[in-house]
Amino acid sequence: MMEPESEKINQIIDFLSGYLHGKERALRLSLITFFSRGHLLIEDLPGLGKTTLAIAIAKALGLSFGRIQCTSDLLPTDITGLSIYKKNTGEFEFHPGPLFNNIVLVDEVNRATPKTQSALLEGMGEKQTTIEGKTHRLPQPFFVIATQNPVEQYGTFPLPESQMDRFMMKISIGYVSREAEKEILSGGSRREALYAIEPVMNSEEVVRIQKRIRESVYLSERMLEYVMNIVEATRASKYLRAGISTRGALAVNYTAKTNAYFSGRDFVIPEDIRGLAEYVIPHRVIFREEYEQVDRKEIIQSIIDQIPVPA
Repeated sequence: MMEPESEKINQIIDFLSGYLHGKERALRLSLITFFSRGHLLIEDLPGLGKTTLAIAIAKALGLSFGRIQCTSDLLPTDITGLSIYKKNTGEFEFHPGPLFNNIVLVDEVNRATPKTQSALLEGMGEKQTTIEGKTHRLPQPFFVIATQNPVEQYGTFPLPESQMDRFMMKISIGYVSREAEKEILSGGSRREALYAIEPVMNSEEVVRIQKRIRESVYLSERMLEYVMNIVEATRASKYLRAGISTRGALAVNYTAKTNAYFSGRDFVIPEDIRGLAEYVIPHRVIFREEYEQVDRKEIIQSIIDQIPVPA
């Protein structure tokens, strides 16, 4: 039987779909990543609704929202914040940066220098950041949505493998259908209306659902063996120089559990794993040079198709 909270999540998806024309799949994948306690990388062209998507999720869940526009001169302290000397008290006072929000949109992350990109790593991995020798806990829940342009390479700094592996999923929104785009053109953007919507949840409820998914959705021994078979197949594949890391295997497990929960189940089935593989795996493996121009998702799918599916 579907729990009331999982029903509420599906209500959120249906509700926000009215503001995000033709982006239902991206919205669902984003929420799966969020409730799996992961972070999301969106690789897409400008103007396809990435910012609107992030704002919609934050407003519907009653969470704070921060946005970072990455440029080559962006400094780590522009993200994390810094201490400012207060003359009247004679002490330094910490001013938190945009990283100290529940949902943080990092726009065009590959335009920031490697040093600034690395300022995100501790926050994404440890849910904390160290500034001037002092550790600051980030608010919970904490979710980073980073974007990058797949076409324009001038003035960009490609994300290293270590940082790519920090993202639980990598997706693209893509162009909407002709009908959806016609509706947008006739009615205009509804981004402003998003700021006025009433939250469906609050931060305490969100954290409770995240914990329930992680602890209560059952991943059987057969499903665990299936995940391990996928992991080992990527590590032995002739197409890849490096397969899935242990962090990547955990991402497969966590997203499969969340997908099961969204579907009203308290147990994982093979479809939960297979259905998300193209978003969880390709960006965190290293392809051999001769296969780098081949469709990465197709290669990963071909590897998974050779693995027997548990009955």
